[in-house]
Amino acid sequence: MISIDLNADLGEGFGRWRLTDDERLLSVVTSANVACGFHAGDAATMRRVCELAAERGVRIGAQVSYRDLAGFGRRAMDVPPAELAAEVAYQIGALEVFARAAGARVAYVKPHGALYNRVVHDEEQAGAVVDGVLLADASLPVLGLPGSRLLEQAGKAGLPVVTEAFADRAYTDAGTLVPRTLEGAVVTDPDTVVERSLGLARSGEVVSHSGTRIEVRARSLCLHGDTPGAVELARRVRQRLEASGVRVEAFA
Repeated sequence: MISIDLNADLGEGFGRWRLTDDERLLSVVTSANVACGFHAGDAATMRRVCELAAERGVRIGAQVSYRDLAGFGRRAMDVPPAELAAEVAYQIGALEVFARAAGARVAYVKPHGALYNRVVHDEEQAGAVVDGVLLADASLPVLGLPGSRLLEQAGKAGLPVVTEAFADRAYTDAGTLVPRTLEGAVVTDPDTVVERSLGLARSGEVVSHSGTRIEVRARSLCLHGDTPGAVELARRVRQRLEASGVRVEAFA
């Protein structure tokens, strides 16, 4: 049977502000990418999300980012490799405290936003992220884009690598994500997102922004938690996958 993990970005709030419906999304997804305080999230939020995830058996992932609360981690930044490695390890360590307190562990690492896109091509920044993961826990899987420098370097360093796809993001013909600054970068039609999810899970293919069918082989499928109607959309995706014989389960 084909199986796929469903992950979502959670804990994306700060203080009194909340962008994601963490409790309801945790009833649907199998892996939670928890903001670790650099692009969103704070100590209380991290603790609450870890407790909710542990209660539901959802795997806890550290979603590491550039230090950019004002820009939600989506602004390009140049961070020296040694500094970036330390900050990645710092974020993982912070989340691990709350995961352990909830009776769980950090199960994987995934970069966020500008850092995620940067390490697709930038070997130096990718190496810094890998160094940070190794510093925190040399057994942690790294979740990222197929063919990225991040997964290449993580594999060379002996870290488990997990590929992911995006049902609600547009792809270039090269298999990378269309920048959010361009029109159509985010797929908003629910029916389209559901059908793209099924295609990615069953055939490992998706139609690119130009209309070309491309191959995107992935073990995990990401659904963004900060989009309008995210909970209902996630439910529809899971129901469609399971109704089509796809087993939805965590990779870690």
